[in-house]
Amino acid sequence: MSTLRFGYGTNGFASHRLTDALAVIADLGYSGVALTLDHDHLDPFARDVAEQTRRVRDRLGELGLGVVVETGARYLLDPWHKHQPTLVSADPAPRIDFLRRATRIAEDLGAECVSFWSGVQPSDVDVETAWLRMRDGVAAVLETSGVRLALEPEPGHFVQHLEQALRLRTELGSPELLGITLDVGHCVAVEPKNAAECVREAGELLFNVQLDDMRPGVHEHLEFGEGELDLTGTLAALTEIGYRGLAAVELPRHSHAAPDVARRSITALRAADWLAGAERSVRADPVKIRTLFPAAGRKAGRSPLDARGLVHGTTDDHARARLLAALADALRDGELAKEVAELYRYGDGAERRGVLRGLHLLPGDAEVIDTGLRLVEDALRANDIGLVAAALGPFAQRHLDAHTWRHGVLKCLFTGVPVAAVSGLAQRADAELVRMVTDYVAERKAAGRDVPPDADLVLQEAGQ
Repeated sequence: MSTLRFGYGTNGFASHRLTDALAVIADLGYSGVALTLDHDHLDPFARDVAEQTRRVRDRLGELGLGVVVETGARYLLDPWHKHQPTLVSADPAPRIDFLRRATRIAEDLGAECVSFWSGVQPSDVDVETAWLRMRDGVAAVLETSGVRLALEPEPGHFVQHLEQALRLRTELGSPELLGITLDVGHCVAVEPKNAAECVREAGELLFNVQLDDMRPGVHEHLEFGEGELDLTGTLAALTEIGYRGLAAVELPRHSHAAPDVARRSITALRAADWLAGAERSVRADPVKIRTLFPAAGRKAGRSPLDARGLVHGTTDDHARARLLAALADALRDGELAKEVAELYRYGDGAERRGVLRGLHLLPGDAEVIDTGLRLVEDALRANDIGLVAAALGPFAQRHLDAHTWRHGVLKCLFTGVPVAAVSGLAQRADAELVRMVTDYVAERKAAGRDVPPDADLVLQEAGQ
């Protein structure tokens, strides 16, 4: 059973009243919220802030929601300048005052921590001065804080890497109340290590986690699956280090569709969390794959990853492929080959697809390769286009003999499988394939039949 607790950031519900946002988040099954202090939700500068805080605390209790306090409101301190002033500004006093207010509110809410960041280094300030301002500002907030503070490395900010945040903590004497907020999307965008490795590096100093997807080099918060985050591997790493805090979805620009986005997010999180647990189970006891493999469709979903799910497969295809990779960590050679063959033999069409799409993740042992080739050849004889598409993946590109591979490409043309499903088409296409496709096109035209557009694509890939 998973120990992770998923939350959702209220900055992704900016168009909702806070009470309504909390109710929706709870109804969707989240365990907590990352509450951004701002004008329209909980205003730290309001005259009745104590009463507001009491009402929010009571509502969180009624809904059974945990809470962390976020301090990334854009124009809370200066209506003209976003996020200003910061801890590295010439006058950081307003930011320090705000963070102190945030810690008092967090204490009254019973929050798990207060998350904050450095701010952008001013263009006229050198690194040494900015570092001293940052260190002194954090120290000033710690002096009066009764709750944990979690420094978030933020792309484009003065402190944008995990290594910097850890170094600052060390220079401050490693105070117990100072830890790390890790946005796993930021790891994809700017860190030299992947998110799972960053989680392990932060370890017990990880006080708060923000969840979103991103692409390398681009600081844009995306829904899961739209970037390059390995969500399953990241959640597995959180479980591995024994993380017990909130892991809250951070999608601040998705308020226009907040309920739908939050629903999709919790579905993706539950699927990834199930898969992470299933991988652990298979590594510990390989026999468990026999029950987990069939369950992947129910637990991980069956959504196509392209229009028909033929080119990139489906979510359950990829889940089963990862389970095969976990199996390969536990078994070797003959035992692995036998188990893979039986998963295919006794599986339904979806399970067989999953085996085919995971073959390239298995080790290159002779028995495993021989078994994989038999399964690919069996799939290419089938009438199930999903099997045909899955069979011509990276494993077939590397290991299938030229004759069988060419006929597999032709079968794609016959059955309507997009040739984009064929891995390495440009690399493996040869003169004989060109001849076969050219003859096929001529036969279709002579019979007055339409020629599949993909026939031209094959010839283009072959350089004709």
